[in-house]
Amino acid sequence: MPYPDDRQEFLDNIERQSLALGDDAAAFAKSLDVMVELDKYDYSYLWTWMGVPIIQLPADIMATQEVIWATKPDVIIETGVARGGSVLFMASLLEVIGKGKVIGVDIDIRAHNRDSIENHPMSKRVTLIEGGSVDEGTLARVRAEIPEGARVMVVLDSDHSRDHVLAECRAYGPMVSPGCYMVVADTVVGHMDKDIAPTKRSHQWFKGNEPLSALNDYLAETDRFEVDKVLNGKLVLSSSPGGISGAGRWKND
Repeated sequence: MPYPDDRQEFLDNIERQSLALGDDAAAFAKSLDVMVELDKYDYSYLWTWMGVPIIQLPADIMATQEVIWATKPDVIIETGVARGGSVLFMASLLEVIGKGKVIGVDIDIRAHNRDSIENHPMSKRVTLIEGGSVDEGTLARVRAEIPEGARVMVVLDSDHSRDHVLAECRAYGPMVSPGCYMVVADTVVGHMDKDIAPTKRSHQWFKGNEPLSALNDYLAETDRFEVDKVLNGKLVLSSSPGGISGAGRWKND
């Protein structure tokens, strides 16, 4: 007896449950408690992608994969390269899709991290640019790497202070193509008071001076993006809840 084709029903249930989860404040609060507990073990630092440290939580990796597969960008710009796993992760997805490149921007790409990236099989789809992410010279170099007509996605994951992230949103948001996404990382800090915020970081950010505050301010000043409620709804045990926004049709400037 053949089974019925339930693919659409399955997808509809994903959307329904994701939206319901996004409305469950109690479940989200519990996920924050778990994340604080896991931070004692450097949880976000325990993962690698194809042999290179990725410094991401699994939920964020999966959500980013969903965005890239659905939108198939030609160019992905990521500010904040760190050890390189994230740019290589996204490059590997573009390799599967069969097109595109990742532009990794960082104010300090250390020699050993550059070595890990440039000697990796996915390096052929990575371009590294060293410089302050919102410096005019850096932005000019980034724009020069974007082919005319390319579909562009942006991931902001560098300095997490509110002012810097807002400046990045204003600089890179206009580069995002209609139908593509901008991801603002580490918005979870906007849900944490100083007494529970992660401490094992080179810098510490607290509620009010962090990426979520910057993202909310940016969304209030532009109608070019809207928060993807389905994707963000299921981002519990995530460093970027509420941080995934899609670009709609551009208004005339």
